[in-house]
Amino acid sequence: MSRPVDAVVFDMDGTLIESHEVVPAAYRAAVRAGGGPSYTDAEVIAGYSIGSPSDLLTHLLRRPATAADLDRYHTELAATAGRVSVYPGVAEMLTDLAARVPVGVFTGASHRAAEIMLDRVGLLGHFRVVLGGDQVTRPKPAPEGVEVACRRLGVPPGRAAYVGDSPLDLRAARRSGAVAVAAAWGHQYDSAEPADLSLSRPGELLALLT
Repeated sequence: MSRPVDAVVFDMDGTLIESHEVVPAAYRAAVRAGGGPSYTDAEVIAGYSIGSPSDLLTHLLRRPATAADLDRYHTELAATAGRVSVYPGVAEMLTDLAARVPVGVFTGASHRAAEIMLDRVGLLGHFRVVLGGDQVTRPKPAPEGVEVACRRLGVPPGRAAYVGDSPLDLRAARRSGAVAVAAAWGHQYDSAEPADLSLSRPGELLALLT
């Protein structure tokens, strides 16, 4: 991949941080407290493409989610965020990257959830933009979130890269015109999903700047 970029936007869960146990557990706790059924981690994760946390809670609860349900989810998430870890090499890569180009996050998680987890692991200060799934009208694989994040960074999508582990991330990147970069270390990575570039380690991303 020889196309240089002027900005980089990241997915969060499975790309920057390992949270695949914490996030489903927070949803399960909120759903149980709200009188909903029990779910496995896999069942919760399968619903990520539905949209924002409010949309997913509505699906899991089988009724419209209330502000109290959403607050309960965020409270549960904050209580367990200490169990979230940063993937090896991510912090060092972000320090180098953010000194050279604008860096942002677009995640399917809510803006509040993103700030809770990124702050807890010490990554929040690297990003000029943190955009949550509750701040766009169409979830991934729609390109809207990537486009909005790039606009806020002041760079057209065609001059940016979007880095994510899941097929939905890569489809959103391609539809926006951004360079689609696969984070092969993430838990939803699928080698069969087309990408402009697949990385085995976070530090390899820096080659896109030259």
